[in-house]
Amino acid sequence: MTKDTMIGVDLAKHVFQLHGASMNGDVKFRKKLSRPQFLRFMADHDPAVVVMETCGGANYWARELSRLGHVVKLIPTRYVKPFVERQKNDAADAEAIVIAAQRPEMRFVEPKSEDKQARAMVFRSRERLVHQRTELVNALRSYLYEFGYIFPQGIGHLKRVEAFLEDPNSGLPELVCGECHDLLHQISEMTARIDAKTRQIKVLGTETDTARRLQTMPGVGPIIALAVEAFAPDMASFRRGRDFAAWLGLVPRQHSSGGTERLGRVSKAGQADIRKLLIIGAMSRLNWLGRKSIGKESWLGRMLARKPKMLVAIALANKMARAIWAMVTNNEDYRDPAPTAAG
Repeated sequence: MTKDTMIGVDLAKHVFQLHGASMNGDVKFRKKLSRPQFLRFMADHDPAVVVMETCGGANYWARELSRLGHVVKLIPTRYVKPFVERQKNDAADAEAIVIAAQRPEMRFVEPKSEDKQARAMVFRSRERLVHQRTELVNALRSYLYEFGYIFPQGIGHLKRVEAFLEDPNSGLPELVCGECHDLLHQISEMTARIDAKTRQIKVLGTETDTARRLQTMPGVGPIIALAVEAFAPDMASFRRGRDFAAWLGLVPRQHSSGGTERLGRVSKAGQADIRKLLIIGAMSRLNWLGRKSIGKESWLGRMLARKPKMLVAIALANKMARAIWAMVTNNEDYRDPAPTAAG
């Protein structure tokens, strides 16, 4: 059946604003529906193209509406905003979604499956715990700093803090020692929960061929593999590896005009989690231990000889992103490139 109607949906928790239009933009209807009314209306409506902004409930509704026979498309919010005319309200947002979706150059986001969304939740949970532990460590260091004691940043220096607090000659008031010990106890509990999440991620990294395949690349572990599985769209949606690297924000930002090409720092315009992890993985290959396998005449060796290490890490992360695209699209494990071409 040919779908001749496009429905833009401005999602919310309890009230849904709909804007129905033909494929050439003629308005068919505007409706404001409650949550139960929305599901009944979409079940009774002929199959249509349904467009929604990416938000917390978008993937759930995409799956539900797909089961009803509709074709669902998701648009990043920042692509819809320029099409909101005059004042912003739910009706204007729903109309802007339809206008944006009918643009021929518009790019859409693939809805996530339940399994993919669950894996993303596990990854986010671990990230949240890491951030919370960092806050506790910083609070502990700031307490000690207020009394004149300075300790380096990083979780690896907690042993020094513990030894200092156990010293009866530390000179700290008893109340301060109690608060610091309480923070250390919270940090220990948080570390145990992070370790449990890490073990869970390692198990998840063995359950799919894609995650196992990605871990054959140097610098890619189970956390990176899970992030790529959970957050990256279908690799077939990218024409080449460079497009995937650009989606991650690992290419230079352009500010070109008048035929003059100007390239700046990396755009950071894409998926931040994968980009950050790939750079961390690249840095692990550039530390003192990883450099032992890098030949001086290789691409990586020549880059390290003339460029700052962070810049080399970003360039290597770009190459890793391209390799990930090739591995997934070709269903192949990682293959070491020629020594003269890469490190």
